[in-house]
Amino acid sequence: MKYKMLVLDMDDTLLTDDHKISDRNKKRLLQAQEKGVYVVLASGRPTPAMTKFAKELQLDIYDSYMLSYNGAVITQLKDNQVIFEQSLSQQQIHEIHDYSLKSNTHIITYLDGKIVSETHSEYIDIEINLTEMEHHKVDCFKTAVYTSAIKCILLEEPSYLKEVEEDLKKVMPHLSIARSKPFFLEVVPPGVDKAASLKLLAERLNIQQSEIIAVGNAGNDLSMVEYAGLGVWVDNVTPELRHKADVIVASNNNDGVAEVVERFIL
Repeated sequence: MKYKMLVLDMDDTLLTDDHKISDRNKKRLLQAQEKGVYVVLASGRPTPAMTKFAKELQLDIYDSYMLSYNGAVITQLKDNQVIFEQSLSQQQIHEIHDYSLKSNTHIITYLDGKIVSETHSEYIDIEINLTEMEHHKVDCFKTAVYTSAIKCILLEEPSYLKEVEEDLKKVMPHLSIARSKPFFLEVVPPGVDKAASLKLLAERLNIQQSEIIAVGNAGNDLSMVEYAGLGVWVDNVTPELRHKADVIVASNNNDGVAEVVERFIL
């Protein structure tokens, strides 16, 4: 099979634990693009927190794309043009905030290029460090969130957040809900996930489902890993998902993405 698109989750998949692209991964991804394969980044991260990695891999030069906010936004990198975007309404965000109060979880969203919350926690600090975005701590979340926004994240200790995830899916079945990290529960508009946006992009580029490789490690990657012609986990995948892919490669710290390129593209 000749694969035409390689779709990569970022944190804990493409990036090492210190949030870098290894030399081997970078070299192999450049070689894949030289062969005409689209390399696409697909992350729960906000768009601004993905751009420098896309440029490091020269995705703009090779006219590729990013799926940010768990697929709620698709950006064409060559022209820095948003070709798809779907947001949560202000009302939906306020309802998620009310639920966060009842469930004793922290909540953040993104407005004007900043992370917005009315609380502070070690898990919010992790998102600040990951994205390198400014944190705007407000007195009243609902007052601050005066418009629509792309997504919200509920944050709390992992074992408790897993229970919250199960409950929230029952309370708000009309929204798309998945964990990107054990302590991050991402909430995006209905029908939005990485697979849905990947399908839109593949149709735009006239690429068949069977011609796509998708690589991930967590619950918010499951839809695209199951959608792709070849679904791949890195070895540090969330344990309960381990059986739900075609192939398992080395971990994010051991160049699993490079292994995919070497085995299935080069």
